[in-house]
Amino acid sequence: MTDHADREWRLIREEAHPGSLQMALDEVAAETAAAGGPRTVRVYRWAPSCLSMGYGQAVDTVDWAHCEAAGVDVTRRQTGGGGIYHDNEGDIAYSIAAPADELPGELIESYHDLCPPILDAFARLDVDADFVDVERPPIYHPACYLRGLHPAHDVVSDGGTGRKLAGNAQYRRKDAVIQHGSITYDARPEDHLAVFADPEVSPEAFSERVAGISDIVDVSREEAVVAVETALQEWADADEGSWTDAELDRAEEIADAKYRRDAWVRERDVER
Repeated sequence: MTDHADREWRLIREEAHPGSLQMALDEVAAETAAAGGPRTVRVYRWAPSCLSMGYGQAVDTVDWAHCEAAGVDVTRRQTGGGGIYHDNEGDIAYSIAAPADELPGELIESYHDLCPPILDAFARLDVDADFVDVERPPIYHPACYLRGLHPAHDVVSDGGTGRKLAGNAQYRRKDAVIQHGSITYDARPEDHLAVFADPEVSPEAFSERVAGISDIVDVSREEAVVAVETALQEWADADEGSWTDAELDRAEEIADAKYRRDAWVRERDVER
């Protein structure tokens, strides 16, 4: 347990929803925590597979025709960075939402405050993972997993010297902090690269930078999800929880107003 464990937390176990609703639920978790309700740790799954564009990502870096033909949903995150292809089978997502005044104000300190359960999840799976030991240059800027690696928030294999396994990002509101991240179970380089327009990166080059849990240890996706859920729950001493009806209604409202709209996804012309 941590210093956070003396507060009220809930664990919401893995739920599958479209990307637009998952991003809205992250916002709802932050609103609930800021309003005096429980803080939230949760695991989630993208259904269908989804490209989450970074907040500042250019629209012309996306292969829209491929995404439509392949049934890949597209939304835009509140957090920065490049696009991430969240495969329905290959990606495991998590988020943590808590009041802003309970977390360090300095960004790197905050990452290192909230990332221990992610490192613990890898340890439970016998994956030797840690923050990348030194900064590494980008390979392809529009793709988040191929951007430069930073010791503050990028988790890689081989104790910090290997391939990227997970990325973490924070969105800070005045009253709450959302940290969410993508953990790679199965990297699927061809599918990941296909959502980008002319990436000029080969699947082989992608595989040299990115690994999935399944490349390193023989565990099922279900076992990996349980490891992430258990690590988050024990880190926060969280009770099993669920969304209220009011929260689900609010999430639909946010998704309709923002994450499902071209004005947000293709134009970024909606209030953040």
